[in-house]
Amino acid sequence: MMKKAPTPRTTLAPGIAKVLKRLHYPLDVMLMCVRWYVAYGLSLRNLEEMMTERGIDVDHSTVHRWAIKLLSVLEKAFRRRKRAVDRSWRVDETYIKVKGQWKYFYWAVDKAGDTLDFLLRAHRDKAAAKRYLEKSIEWNGEPEVVTIDRSGANLAALGAIHAGRETPIRIRQSKYLNNIVEQDHRAIKRRTRQMLGFKKFRCARILLGGIEVMHMIVKRQLNDCSVGQTPAQQFYSLA
Repeated sequence: MMKKAPTPRTTLAPGIAKVLKRLHYPLDVMLMCVRWYVAYGLSLRNLEEMMTERGIDVDHSTVHRWAIKLLSVLEKAFRRRKRAVDRSWRVDETYIKVKGQWKYFYWAVDKAGDTLDFLLRAHRDKAAAKRYLEKSIEWNGEPEVVTIDRSGANLAALGAIHAGRETPIRIRQSKYLNNIVEQDHRAIKRRTRQMLGFKKFRCARILLGGIEVMHMIVKRQLNDCSVGQTPAQQFYSLA
């Protein structure tokens, strides 16, 4: 039997009310499960068992459905409140397995280690790198300096973005200077290792976005949050 539902929220983020029409559990319960899933090394079956111990009967596949439905909305809410970043960027990519094949997860941090943006692509080439950089500029403004590794695709993408710009972006190629973004890989790798790969590209994109949102919250990148709010409270405030 399910315990009494928590007190309903009086206001909801745009998109949450629409999602709730198809999900028939208290929002606070769903948010807690989804946060645990993207924040910690827990499997869906771990979460099913933990909910059972709390008197909440929910199947692991239902928890996955909650994550897919809610995380895309929460990511949009986070982007509206994301703190501005520095104009010195470090760009890199890592491998993520989807349907048994390696895909490429692009993202960047500034010189302080704050995340700029992220993008999952099927290929590692100039087009993928250019799309990622354009998306990052759209959300964060133009950088002054971009540090990349020795990837020819990233260099070609930056060259294409340079075309027609009055103020060129300074490009640095250095593995040493990119250590800060490579260290940031660990948060993604630690969490995705427990997921044992993704079955669908769309699900991978949404779940990776949720992991990054939680990681950015831990790094204090959410604006307009009350002093002393825990990362959990900040995550729940997105709804």
